[in-house]
Amino acid sequence: MIFSRRRVNAGRHSSAESGRAGRHTRNRGLNQPVDDDGFFEPDGPDVPEYGPYDVSQAPDDEQERLDLGALRIPAVAGVEIHVQAGPQGQIQQIQLAHGGSRLQLGAFAAPRTEGIWTEVRQNLRTSLAAGGARPEEVEGEYGVELRARVRDASGTTDVRHVGIDGPRWFVHGVFLGAAAVDPGRAGPLRDVLRGLVVDRGTEARPVSEALPLRLPPEAADQLTAAADSGAAAIDDRQAT
Repeated sequence: MIFSRRRVNAGRHSSAESGRAGRHTRNRGLNQPVDDDGFFEPDGPDVPEYGPYDVSQAPDDEQERLDLGALRIPAVAGVEIHVQAGPQGQIQQIQLAHGGSRLQLGAFAAPRTEGIWTEVRQNLRTSLAAGGARPEEVEGEYGVELRARVRDASGTTDVRHVGIDGPRWFVHGVFLGAAAVDPGRAGPLRDVLRGLVVDRGTEARPVSEALPLRLPPEAADQLTAAADSGAAAIDDRQAT
């Protein structure tokens, strides 16, 4: 199943510093109230200059996004959104493709007070090494990344794991192909990650549980019809 998005409205992006803590932030209010001593009183959490954004901090940038439940994926020119979904419209995998590179996305529940990327990264490193790879930790746009060359049935593939800890959520991005070897070649896939919006919801969830992803109602209905006829293509214009 492929959602092919070929048009895009320019979003507001800015230059990045290394690591999530280095993401430039701005306060919600331009005119902050002051207390009796003349000090500014905070009127809300700092908003990152680029995403992934929490839904409560999503920018008003008029960017077209595909609503898949917990994730709202920006439409970026030239990027195809490949979605594997079950018969009831529940999404099992999201993969974005551009040129010779791909980006897999997942969103998970996290604790209120701390992130989970360090632990996830350690587990990934152990798993990769057990599979014969030689994982390497490097500093990237969101902090420490994990890179490796893995072997599968079709040969070898370069992968780059990126983790972003948000407020009670965690986003795991896996770049494959050219964008895994050279982040400078991620191009539009990087733009997708920087424009991503996460809607965790308010339900209590175990740490590391996958956040629910679903097709839009129109696409789910069309999936049922396509399954009956043996087709698998979803009209992009009806999947927004």
